[in-house]
Amino acid sequence: MLTFKNFNIADWFSFYRIAAAPFLLLILWFGNRELFTWLLLVSYSTDAIDGFIARKLKITSARGSQLDSFGDQITFAVGLIGILTFEYDFVKTHAFFIIMVLAIYIVQMIIAFLKYGKATAFHTYLAKLSAIVQSIFILWLLFFGPIYWLFYVMIVLGLLETIEEITLIFMYDNWVAGVKGFYWALRDKRRLRKKIGITKRTN
Repeated sequence: MLTFKNFNIADWFSFYRIAAAPFLLLILWFGNRELFTWLLLVSYSTDAIDGFIARKLKITSARGSQLDSFGDQITFAVGLIGILTFEYDFVKTHAFFIIMVLAIYIVQMIIAFLKYGKATAFHTYLAKLSAIVQSIFILWLLFFGPIYWLFYVMIVLGLLETIEEITLIFMYDNWVAGVKGFYWALRDKRRLRKKIGITKRTN
């Protein structure tokens, strides 16, 4: 049975992002753009902090990866709701690209839940880069207005990252955390061990 003592400091940063989401939505309801944007910045910052702390203190875990991913997903969803609320015209103008990325992301989530029963937590380099660009674009849009070239970079990275995630799902029979990317997956012992076992049984 899990207790508070089972969670480390990195986990609590992830918990912050999850707990902050309802308050951010409440601020959205009251239409306070400036406060919403600053608190969203804090949530994005904790995403960078918890990963750094987990690696620095060597306290990474499958549970922590899941919490981190869940916190990221919720924060990203709140950010999207924020730009839909405060930058509706921009979202409407670029709806095709936004919906396209979201649709492929939903497909990836469905595939993951059908195969693993939960969301992925690969945390690839491409996913991290995509998340950084997304957070910078959303925050800049809310603080100052759109940077159009950055928007298209965000879209391309989002598509590439989601396609890589889907590819990794088909490469791994069992749920794993901490895969740097497709190149590293090809040499991942967790995947290779499974294949070696199958080869031995068939020989």
